[in-house]
Amino acid sequence: MRRRAKPYVLLLSLLLGALLTASPARAADNGSWSVYPVASKIAARPYFYLSLDPGQTITDKVAVANKTGTPLTFRLYAADAYNTARDGGFAVRTVKERMRGVGAWAKLAKARVTVPAHRTVTVPFTLHVPQGAEPGDHPGAIVALDEKVDPGAGPLALGVQRAVGARVYLRVSGPTLPAIAVEHVHITHHQPWVPGLGNSTATVSYTLHNTGNVTLDPKVQLRAEGLFGRTLLSRDLTGIPSELLPGESVRLTAPWRGAPQLDWGDVTLTASATGTKESASASFLALPWLVVALTFVAGVAGGALFARMRRGRGLPSPGRALRARRGRVRPSAPVRPSPPAAPTPSRPRSSPSARP
Repeated sequence: MRRRAKPYVLLLSLLLGALLTASPARAADNGSWSVYPVASKIAARPYFYLSLDPGQTITDKVAVANKTGTPLTFRLYAADAYNTARDGGFAVRTVKERMRGVGAWAKLAKARVTVPAHRTVTVPFTLHVPQGAEPGDHPGAIVALDEKVDPGAGPLALGVQRAVGARVYLRVSGPTLPAIAVEHVHITHHQPWVPGLGNSTATVSYTLHNTGNVTLDPKVQLRAEGLFGRTLLSRDLTGIPSELLPGESVRLTAPWRGAPQLDWGDVTLTASATGTKESASASFLALPWLVVALTFVAGVAGGALFARMRRGRGLPSPGRALRARRGRVRPSAPVRPSPPAAPTPSRPRSSPSARP
């Protein structure tokens, strides 16, 4: 009997958040190992905060601590950061993806390192900002990846590959431009069939796009107006990513409980951050489905009744009357004969004289 091979799905569990640990301060930690910047002579650093000019190179160190009772081997690499599509969280590229910023500019002294049980290994790295690099923020991370895949159980097993990264906040000197855009605003209504029987809700979806070159901490306000400019809703939204990275877009939604069941108006979203503010709107028509169905049925019934009444009176239907009117030829005016012309008197021709 052939044994069925279980398909594996590779998941990269990358912990970049800061947990409350005693030492080192705010190290990225998943319970088994942690990654953090080596403390400077002044104090411990929660992340790598770097500010460089184009063409400049610096050297720094990252620490990898093994908290388990067995040795662990890690793949070390630098990666670019991005916002996740699910909630806009801070995440980094995998080792196989193409890097354009920190992931391409930082080089570690070791590509792989084995950390003994309950020990810490320090690895130097250099970061070189090339000439012509775009000014502004270039976020990333130094990642320690456990390349072992932990198999799951069951016919459809999930293989989990875990990694921990220490964030790198790099700013390249030059002009900075904070800019944000609100795009693709859309509203979807969820209403009861019978007006007044049940709750009416709506979902407002939109895209936040960082069109500048610095990281933003945006705030978003939702405002809805009905007929005659009546204010239906005005509130600040939650669930907004606290770090919207340069060039990144995040698709978000906001629930609207108690949305109108019969109204016509506009929804406006206003996003603001330090040095930038932008708004976008979308119109909505709240109309219960029962009202739409009854209106359609009434229109069809009225048209049928009107056609029957015309046939009962012996009148052609409007369509037939119009076609008959277009096909009818208007007779031309009769042509009267012109009076005969008066005869022109002719002169008598003289006959030749007879010869003698």
